[in-house]
Amino acid sequence: MSATSGTPGTPTIGVLALQGDVREHLVALAAADALARPVRRPEELVEVDGLVIPGGESTTMSKLATAFGMLEPLRERVRAGLPVYGTCAGMIMVAEKILDGRADQETIGGVDMIVRRNAFGRQNESFEAAIDVAGVDGGPVEGVFIRAPWVESVGGGVEVLARYEGHTVAVRQGNVLATSFHPELTGDHRVHGLFVDMVRAAR
Repeated sequence: MSATSGTPGTPTIGVLALQGDVREHLVALAAADALARPVRRPEELVEVDGLVIPGGESTTMSKLATAFGMLEPLRERVRAGLPVYGTCAGMIMVAEKILDGRADQETIGGVDMIVRRNAFGRQNESFEAAIDVAGVDGGPVEGVFIRAPWVESVGGGVEVLARYEGHTVAVRQGNVLATSFHPELTGDHRVHGLFVDMVRAAR
């Protein structure tokens, strides 16, 4: 348990606040009964029980993580078992390999998968779709896809949680969860609730 965690039932979950839709994740985590806070520096990373890596632009996020001295601390904490949830660009950041990325683009890793950037099209091809996500009760989740990736392939230790039109769009491996879509933009906090439960179980 981190030194600054809340009550035993209320984990402290950070949102990587280098770039992307940070505020929406903070709101969704709070609605899912977590103590949510932005994380920008290594000293803030050690104070959280779990971390969300938001959507945004994955190449920019990678560069900023390096510039802020966050890339190696993030890798170390993920390897040590920190629960992490990546959405859209965050899914790319937790992938072991990227297709259609920049040659110098680095990731944090954590999920044995190959992800294709912008697989569902450009910004003007954004869409919403009802997605059945394993482990999320109450019917489909409304997924918002904005320049979203999809998962080309996964290793043997990866659990596929959801597909859309035959493409894998949600996965879990150990303490790392990732979705191609943005649940934080819909007002439906069930996927965040799933992640909060993962963080509680890991404390």
